[in-house]
Amino acid sequence: MFKHSPLSLAVAVCLAPGASWAANNEEPKALQPMEIIGEASAAQTLPGSGYVVGEEQMEVEVVTDIHQVLKTVPGVYVREEEGYGLRPNIGIRGATAERSSNVTLMEDGILIAPAPYSNPAAYYFPTMKRMSSVEVLKGAPLLRHGPQTTGGVVNLISTPIPEKRQGQLEAVTNERGSTDVHASFGDVAGDWGYLLETVQRSGQGFKNIDSSNRDTGFDIEDYVGKVRWQGERQSVIAKLQYSEETSNASYLGLTDADFDQDPDRRYGLSSIDQMNNEHYGFSLTHQFAWTDTLSSTTTLYRNEFERNWFKLSGGGTFVDQANAGDAIAQGILDGNVDVAGLDYKNNAREYVSEGLQTNVDIDLGAHRVSVGARYHEDEMDRFQPVDVYDQVNGSLVFQNTVAPTGGNNRFETGEALSLWILDSWQATDRLALNFALRYEDVETSRTQYADAGRTTVDGTRSNNSSELLPGASFTYDLSQSWQVLGGVHRGFSPLGGGAKENEDPETSDNYELGARYFGEAFFAEMIGFYSDFSNKAENCSVGSPCSNGATSGSFVTGEAEIAGVEFQLETGTRAGEFYVPVNFTYTYTQAEISKDNAASGLQKGEQLKDVPENQLSLRVGLEHQNGWDNYLVASYLDEMCVSAGCNNTSTSLDETESLFVVDYISRYALTPSADVFFKVDNLLDERSIVSRLPDGARPNLPRTASLGVSVSF
Repeated sequence: MFKHSPLSLAVAVCLAPGASWAANNEEPKALQPMEIIGEASAAQTLPGSGYVVGEEQMEVEVVTDIHQVLKTVPGVYVREEEGYGLRPNIGIRGATAERSSNVTLMEDGILIAPAPYSNPAAYYFPTMKRMSSVEVLKGAPLLRHGPQTTGGVVNLISTPIPEKRQGQLEAVTNERGSTDVHASFGDVAGDWGYLLETVQRSGQGFKNIDSSNRDTGFDIEDYVGKVRWQGERQSVIAKLQYSEETSNASYLGLTDADFDQDPDRRYGLSSIDQMNNEHYGFSLTHQFAWTDTLSSTTTLYRNEFERNWFKLSGGGTFVDQANAGDAIAQGILDGNVDVAGLDYKNNAREYVSEGLQTNVDIDLGAHRVSVGARYHEDEMDRFQPVDVYDQVNGSLVFQNTVAPTGGNNRFETGEALSLWILDSWQATDRLALNFALRYEDVETSRTQYADAGRTTVDGTRSNNSSELLPGASFTYDLSQSWQVLGGVHRGFSPLGGGAKENEDPETSDNYELGARYFGEAFFAEMIGFYSDFSNKAENCSVGSPCSNGATSGSFVTGEAEIAGVEFQLETGTRAGEFYVPVNFTYTYTQAEISKDNAASGLQKGEQLKDVPENQLSLRVGLEHQNGWDNYLVASYLDEMCVSAGCNNTSTSLDETESLFVVDYISRYALTPSADVFFKVDNLLDERSIVSRLPDGARPNLPRTASLGVSVSF
């Protein structure tokens, strides 16, 4: 039998002939309350497309960056920003990647974006070191979740409470002086179980700031506690989470000429930029088996996020001018030219996201019905004073503070009621049909103030929308080895707190059709997808400005079509005493405006932003029975438009650069409970402009070697 590495386990267990329970009348394992797919085998037989990055793969690859994980998932697009994945930009199929605001982000089945309806931009993202697996769900089945239902769902599964006394400690250090420590301990006593966990990360960064001794790294502390009571027919799980981060991160990038000279340079104008944030999370989940065929899961949740990203505002203007040949602007960036009136904004905001959701599962034999509802409220309080500095002889000199008014002083809210019903019908031994219907009723509002004391209202706006979102999908087993699947569903993405009364939310019609092959130690899947938008929209933020330059609200680009093909293959072979597992994924996408739009100024055939035409990944292992395993993970990503329509411009400044990266991991089992490992990120040290948003060219992580140890007890 194959060794149970993350790759070989998927091949030997999940990919065996007849893995489809529908084809073999095998019952799927019941989902845990935090899961939306379950095991990898369930993803490979869905009446839609899905992917599960399992616990063993996460451990083997020493994952710290969500971008590392998602680059190996077909149909998912990522745009890097600072090289560490602290604030990711994730897109899925028709949902473009600006600050991950167009996809549904969850942790343990609970909405995790700071304010999913009013301000979904992911300025908070959970610490990946404490995640045990990642689920990605696309197609009609995603209507069970929301609010964003166009492209897909990303659900992060945190470390579960162990079934017996168990602890784990992992410590990693790299050549740049950074350290990561992950520790957890849990136990079960009678009906009770618990888990205590912490992640401590300290990074020095890889960039160098002109005329400054400040590093460009980060410090992160994350703490989690879980308690579970398990009765005869019911269980209750309580989860508490707290994290804080300080990172010397900036929005200011480089000119192309400076990037070519040194991609790891940072201008002195960004020397005082810093992000500080805190996140609190609480959830209480109750499961009850009313009968053998009727069960319910109810969750009460609340998340609070407070952050202040103090940074230069408008630095991209100097970069743009210098790229155009302006010597004075270049001198300002270099610190050789004095300049007065530089605005450093306290991008300070407080978010609250809370709600109650319940789902009832009914087993009617051939039909499995899920009925559920969620009531959700969220809010964002923005109070952003501006500190004014002058640059004098290359140094920053404080002048005064400007109190926040207008767009820097506002309060936004979102309130939503979601209802859903799904029917999974095993119509015949070969044919499985799935029907879904989701209803979203959303109200958002914004109040802007003209003074710091908030005694005078500067302006208000609000938006109400309701959408009925149907979907249907199927799988049909042609044989024990071949399965076809297809589906159609209505997609929806709320516009956020900046929406005006007459604006409609983004909606789309989404289709997929594909086939799967289950062979002996072999799995292959190809799925074509197509999304037709009547009003494609971009969510605007400072971190991801819209194509029209707006940094708040939304920008409707008009009618658009996104179409493509996803392919994945998993297999493995014996080579003497070695086992060689192989995983390959490829995605081809065309994302274009489909009709001239006078309001946006975009024309038919112009490309949408943040969607690469081609991307692929290849993961190959070399595993030995003595416990020494080696892996190569290669990924390629095409260039992407920075703003819609870059294919009709004559400058390369409107797009990123393509990137090919190879990572290497070597692990050796000292004992059954202790491993040592060596990892090199970006083995070939390939460097590219992976982002130009918001204020100039940004690089990927340079070659970085890490050494670590993991002990279970």
